[in-house]
Amino acid sequence: MALCLANYSLKYDAMIACVNRRIGGSVLRESVNGVNQSKGGLFLNLALIGTGKIVKEALAALQQVPQITCTAIFARPHSREKAEALAEEYKIPAVYTDYAELLQSSAVDFVYIGLVNSAHYAYTKQALLAGRNVILEKPFAPSYAQTAELAALAEEKGLYLFEAVTLLHMPNFRAIQQALPKLGRIHFVQCNYSQYSSRYDNYCKGIVQPAFDPVLYGGALYDINIYNLNFVIGLFGAPQKVDYAANIGFNGIDTSGILTMRYDGFIASCIGAKDSASPGNLTIQGEKGYLCVTSAPNALASFALNLGGETEVFALNEYEHRMVHEFIEFADTYERKDFARMSAGLAVSKAVIRTAEQAAQCAGLVFGEKA
Repeated sequence: MALCLANYSLKYDAMIACVNRRIGGSVLRESVNGVNQSKGGLFLNLALIGTGKIVKEALAALQQVPQITCTAIFARPHSREKAEALAEEYKIPAVYTDYAELLQSSAVDFVYIGLVNSAHYAYTKQALLAGRNVILEKPFAPSYAQTAELAALAEEKGLYLFEAVTLLHMPNFRAIQQALPKLGRIHFVQCNYSQYSSRYDNYCKGIVQPAFDPVLYGGALYDINIYNLNFVIGLFGAPQKVDYAANIGFNGIDTSGILTMRYDGFIASCIGAKDSASPGNLTIQGEKGYLCVTSAPNALASFALNLGGETEVFALNEYEHRMVHEFIEFADTYERKDFARMSAGLAVSKAVIRTAEQAAQCAGLVFGEKA
């Protein structure tokens, strides 16, 4: 059974504005806006955890999300100046270097955790135990056991826990899900997200930064191929069999690799690389046609649908910044108290991390304290 976030969201008419478009002699119902953007004001107060690149990108995206206001930012003491600079730029009223103190603030409904992969579990668990809702950057957690534990803890406490995987919350993703039956029987899915890392040159000199540190769960699988996994599993559910062939660096990290997933009747291949570059693409091949995304998977900017030799291109995302849709959807889910919707997202997160964990074992990768 497909663990499809898009399928679930489409059940809620209030969350979707639709247009009818005739394709191949029949009607494709497309979501042109993933959620209903309520006009009632601010729904949640958000504290940002971290000062790195992803937090800066989140802050830029949040300027387009009136449902969310940033009330605090956290950094470890040595990064306080960075936090203060971001607070001044984005008019964030409070800066913390004590995480426990921040979690006690009545001005915080949610925390957005944008830290290194290895820190996700501990910071998320501490927030949930303190009664705070969490938006967690991908990958969810280092292991399936930790992912399942955090999901169960959130549900037990009646708190919201979201994984920030951009593509799953985009109108283009929902339209792709709706288009799948048009392709007939699926035979192949091909995904490639290859991006030469700005830190790879240092790595080649023996300088290991977090992106290539197995202790911190860096590497191609967890950092970049994870988007491909979310695309495939978000559409088709968990695979029956997993294999991962990786290029291994001097410290045991995967700098690139090909992950193969076997489904009933078709194969999905996912290439992720941080040591080389190529155009990003996602292709689904069926007996009646194919669907192709020709952008980085995390942006999912547009897709082409070819049926019977006729091609139509769709670009339904409403925002240029790839992170806007997910924040709007999180705010909407929180306002509606839609725990079932949250649980559907967590089911995808758990399936993705289980698959990544199986892939790492296939390649003999060792992460964390054992690395």
